[in-house]
Amino acid sequence: MTPSIVVNQVSKSFGKKEVLQNVDLTVVPGQIYGLIGPSGSGKTTLVKLIVGMDRPTKGDIQVLDTAVPNLKLLQKIGYMAQSDALYNDLTARENLAFFASLFKLKKQEQTKRIEYAADLVNLTSELSKKVQAFSGGMKRRLSLAIALIQNPQVLILDEPTVGIDPELRLSIWKELYRLKDEGKTILVTTHVMDEAEKCDQLAMIRDGRLITSGSPSQLKEQYGIQSLEEVFLKAGGSGQ
Repeated sequence: MTPSIVVNQVSKSFGKKEVLQNVDLTVVPGQIYGLIGPSGSGKTTLVKLIVGMDRPTKGDIQVLDTAVPNLKLLQKIGYMAQSDALYNDLTARENLAFFASLFKLKKQEQTKRIEYAADLVNLTSELSKKVQAFSGGMKRRLSLAIALIQNPQVLILDEPTVGIDPELRLSIWKELYRLKDEGKTILVTTHVMDEAEKCDQLAMIRDGRLITSGSPSQLKEQYGIQSLEEVFLKAGGSGQ
């Protein structure tokens, strides 16, 4: 199977500070791949490089057999950033319509995708409200809806369920499983270990280094431990 995402010996420095060091990563279609690690470990920097928002200092990245950054590739990638990039003076529907228009969706398809995405994150009844009236959790839900608006082949989600209630979080993960079964590629960053358990494969990142990787069951078996948190500690991590 041809990988959707290949990260090859990637390092990234900001000035003299090296925030990623020789990271290798391969993600295949039909897989939920989790990046786990504490705040400041390099997860967000890595996903920004994969999306093409920045360039690595060393190494190279390919998404769907295309070197990043690449503007045309953005049509096939759904990205949810850790901080919400929304237009507060527009309604939720206007935000969704604006981002849908960037992906060249026809009007009928645009309407259909807005309905689907809003329903998934339980915002259908709030679509006419301006985003400035939204709570932090509602903004996260809208950001996730935007990431899904163009039915992307690759979905990259940076801490997607922070600030979202447990019931809706279950609903979102159920949809991620469905998208995985459709053959989508899903890369998720999290520091919540029960979400890490839901991933097919994991890469544990600490101080910019990939310290171990494998499926949740493989990692627990490899380290002879029943909890992923303990695996992270034993592999060279520390508390969150």
